[in-house]
Amino acid sequence: MMNDNETEKKLNFFGLFKYKWANEPIFSTAIALIIMIILQTLVLGFNYDSVGSWFYSWINNWINILRNNAGIGLMSLGMTFVIISGGIDLSVGSTLVATGAVIMTLIDSGPGGILLKMGIAGTPAYIIAIVIGLLLGSVLGTAIGLLVTKGKIPPFIATLGAMEIFRSLTQHFMQGYNPTISTGFLEISNFKIGSFMPMPIIYWGITAYILYFISKRTVFGRQIIAVGSNEKAAKLSGVNVGRVKMLAYTLTGLLVSIAAIIQVSRIGSMDFANAGSGNEMDAIAAAVVGGTSMSGGRGDILGTVFGMLIIAIMNNLLNLFGVPPFLREAFKGFIVIGAVLLQRKEKA
Repeated sequence: MMNDNETEKKLNFFGLFKYKWANEPIFSTAIALIIMIILQTLVLGFNYDSVGSWFYSWINNWINILRNNAGIGLMSLGMTFVIISGGIDLSVGSTLVATGAVIMTLIDSGPGGILLKMGIAGTPAYIIAIVIGLLLGSVLGTAIGLLVTKGKIPPFIATLGAMEIFRSLTQHFMQGYNPTISTGFLEISNFKIGSFMPMPIIYWGITAYILYFISKRTVFGRQIIAVGSNEKAAKLSGVNVGRVKMLAYTLTGLLVSIAAIIQVSRIGSMDFANAGSGNEMDAIAAAVVGGTSMSGGRGDILGTVFGMLIIAIMNNLLNLFGVPPFLREAFKGFIVIGAVLLQRKEKA
């Protein structure tokens, strides 16, 4: 039987393209992304005074797209680990709201600010709020992981329940409360480099690189694939399956809290009733489009980054074309279903 390298050597260009498209999810995702980038460029047009002004507009458009989707990008990275492990997390949007609410109450520069009442303001207050926010996100993720591993509750049910609990409690305690965020905290996401504000993109990029390294070069990265591929075999091989699954949910909670910090510092406010709603759909879509198998055991952080870029461009194009907001969700649904159908075809 020929291995993959031998097979590729015997194929012509079109045969090789077809082979890679069918057998390498990262390749097909990259091709789809290139097509989306070309389409995005064509839609923006070329009616500019000079090449320089066109290039500036093109770069600015991309920075705006990536800034607006950096939070979802972080969530999708965590979702990738969870899905590879054989789970799912429907609570990421509600975790974002809960974590964001706590951060905002801590740094509120108005009369209701918790840290301000304690005489703590400025940079020390920001650091404390960020640390507490990161810890809270991790704790919430760990709690979900414990429900799945120790409580033996199916991930769908555990995270669905957590989604309702986190959002409901946040809405209850934050009703009528409108915290004021100081301009100093806003610099976390709105710090300018030249004439651009790329900090959310930088946070997302650095995190993606770290997680890519973890997935490819660490024991945890190998174990999470083993658990998702065959849980019983992984357990017989000495892998602590419960610990690996719980760490995947803890990591997702941590990443969601980073996304919450970015959103609060980027916008300076949060709609506690609607913020984060649908984020779980976007995160799952990015992971699945990037080649992560919903049945577990397969996935790639780079593929998820590509998948997130595809979803982000699609959202921007639908907005430029004036597609009604409710119909945009239908497009995402079709993309997820199509990606899963392609995965099933590959297995057949």
